[in-house]
Amino acid sequence: MRRSLPLALTAAALTLTALPASSSASATAEATTAEAATTASAPGPLRWGPCPEGASAPRLECSTLEVPLDYRDPDGRQIDVAVSRLASQKPSQRRGVLLTNPGGPGGSGLIYPAVLAVSGLPQKVLDSYDIIGFDPRGVGRSTPVTCDLTKEQQWRGNFPPYAHTAADVTREAGYARKIAGQCANSKTAWMLPHTTTANTARDMDRLRSALGEPKLSYLGASYGSYLGAVYTTLFPRRGDRIVLDSNLGPRGYDVTAMRLFARGLEDRFPDFAAFAVAHPEYGLGSTPKQVTSKFYELVARLDAKPVQGVNGTGFRAFTFEQLYADGSMPQLAEFWKAVDTGKELSLPEPPADLENLLASRFAVVCGDSRWPGTVREYQRNVAVDRLKYPMLGGSTAGITPCAYWPRERTEPPVRITGRGPSNVLMMQNERDPGTPLVGARELRRAFGGRATMVTADQGGHGVYPYGGNTCANDAATTFLTTGERPARDLACAAEPGEAARPGEPSK
Repeated sequence: MRRSLPLALTAAALTLTALPASSSASATAEATTAEAATTASAPGPLRWGPCPEGASAPRLECSTLEVPLDYRDPDGRQIDVAVSRLASQKPSQRRGVLLTNPGGPGGSGLIYPAVLAVSGLPQKVLDSYDIIGFDPRGVGRSTPVTCDLTKEQQWRGNFPPYAHTAADVTREAGYARKIAGQCANSKTAWMLPHTTTANTARDMDRLRSALGEPKLSYLGASYGSYLGAVYTTLFPRRGDRIVLDSNLGPRGYDVTAMRLFARGLEDRFPDFAAFAVAHPEYGLGSTPKQVTSKFYELVARLDAKPVQGVNGTGFRAFTFEQLYADGSMPQLAEFWKAVDTGKELSLPEPPADLENLLASRFAVVCGDSRWPGTVREYQRNVAVDRLKYPMLGGSTAGITPCAYWPRERTEPPVRITGRGPSNVLMMQNERDPGTPLVGARELRRAFGGRATMVTADQGGHGVYPYGGNTCANDAATTFLTTGERPARDLACAAEPGEAARPGEPSK
């Protein structure tokens, strides 16, 4: 399918898991390198000016920050991080800066402050902070990475083809090895060992210093939840009010997170089935069971004979992506109907920056943690997930370039713990396809007393400020503007107008 799979929002969008070091060794490495971030020559104040074409918006200003490529050599080679600011217009009410990240990894965040402003971020939050956005290292208008991906490679997107057999995994291994090799031999290969979540978190602290702020508040979604968790772990005393939305587990975007996409689709799909049943004009079924059967019917048909370049894997991925928001369900139902009736498919064009988006995603996802290194392990994972989560498991458990990534690591993964002040508010939908609730609960346990979690009885990827749950949105706004969190973890009930819960009629 000639479209990026869920790239900007997915935890977007992975092992035996992340080979965590022992707690003492990990903590020592984290503390040593985090301290190096403070010993580099202090950054000068940022000079604000117009934003570049494609990232301009009313009142949005942009600048560039130099950061060390390698924080172990803080005064060595430097790279650029592009930064934006939507300044508070109420100086008497301004309390600091709110750094933001929309997810990824690989997603540009330069225009995100303006997006938040027009997407419902309450005025009292806009008045309380300068809203700060940035393109993380390797991304967009920061010093970018590349894997020299061809158009055809870009169109394959982020998910491996659905593996129906062990032989399918073996065939895909050659492609995964090729992409890893392209990344390792590209003109930006020198950046790969340093394009990690931990170093992006250190860039954030250098940005805090350049802004002249003793602390920063933070609002990050999807992969941005993990980035915020790493920041507040490395710099626990420099975070003010930390809001993590649509949460990855405590090991970030590792092999487990990738496999959880399949669980997320199964959690979320009943919402779409209820929508399709409530809208018989699409002809997708009069019961949830019939809608589910239609899914497998259409997948089998497209696997046998693709239509307009869309095969079964593309259909699965597009369905997954469109379930990120309730508002996309009519478009998804129309797409299914077109496939079912043989009508012309309406396919969006991939973004112009897809090569960098995929390359920077590979750099972080593959570089943050260790992935299984043998084809046999992926074959086993596929066999398990294809049975547990048949809608998507044969794809998301499959082999990726991370299996063949260069083995050099500058440090172990950051281990999220409960050490530090209790200043984290987690926001989570119950039926999130991209970052399922099960992963969020694991992160909540890792934070212990540092965090409080608000769970909303709604589906989709992203709670604040996009969701319609007043209870959840008010909790986040209150925390950002007053510092007050719910006394304990809070479960927000579904509200009128939200998508029906699985098995319930639409409201």
